[in-house]
Amino acid sequence: MKTLLLAFLLTAFPMISNAQSFDHDHKAWSALLKKHVVLLDGGKASQMRYAGLAQDRAALKSYLDNLSKVSPQEFAGWSKPQQMAFLINAYNAFTAEKILARYPNIKSIWDFGKIFGNPFKDKFFMLLGREFSLDMVEHETLRKPGAYNEPRVHFAVNCASVGCPMLREEPFVAERLDAQLEEQTRRFLSDRSRNRYNASDNTLEVSEIFKWFSEDWTSGYRGFDNKGPAMQSREQFFAKYAALLADQPAQQQMITERKAAIRHLDYDWALNDARK
Repeated sequence: MKTLLLAFLLTAFPMISNAQSFDHDHKAWSALLKKHVVLLDGGKASQMRYAGLAQDRAALKSYLDNLSKVSPQEFAGWSKPQQMAFLINAYNAFTAEKILARYPNIKSIWDFGKIFGNPFKDKFFMLLGREFSLDMVEHETLRKPGAYNEPRVHFAVNCASVGCPMLREEPFVAERLDAQLEEQTRRFLSDRSRNRYNASDNTLEVSEIFKWFSEDWTSGYRGFDNKGPAMQSREQFFAKYAALLADQPAQQQMITERKAAIRHLDYDWALNDARK
């Protein structure tokens, strides 16, 4: 019996040790973000100092290695907020590493190719015990129906592009995840270069994100602290944030009453690089 108990402890100890050693505050990623992310327009947008990050690439790779060491079993034992924070940070950090693979000779993430070398479909890193792509993190894991049901994740993952919701200047962490997602949402919707009300023709001009992933706002998800009615439409979502999308009360009322048409703005795929 003692032999069996000892064998069990020796087997279980590495799993316990790994679970305790993983840094859910993502301190290594935090240091890099604070050093290299530049906030713009009062914090509604941001750019990355890729030249500076390239000098800290060893630190970035060390953080990525720690993400890759997390096993599926360990991940499954975490809370939902811990899982989401891990996945969002992994998406953003591996995207940055992808850009550095070609920097400074890159103007857009699509420079890798849209068919061969597709940066979102290329399985260029290990995560949860297998080869992963950015699309697998976002669409097959974070957006998997029934997994998290959180449309605000679209304002947290960053595709290294000007048109994308800003790269946050700090990592996502479980204890503040809901507040961070809400702030990211408000920042993005407040950015008039990407979302705005056009009074001339009573139209909401919004990011193509709301077209590409429209089902995330029409599937009955509760994306607002799990309070209030489930979302059934993009119009319902915009109505909640009408004050961010328009300045005048009468314009905000048109959005609140869901009387404004929706038009999608062209997405800007230029690299979000803070070049000197």
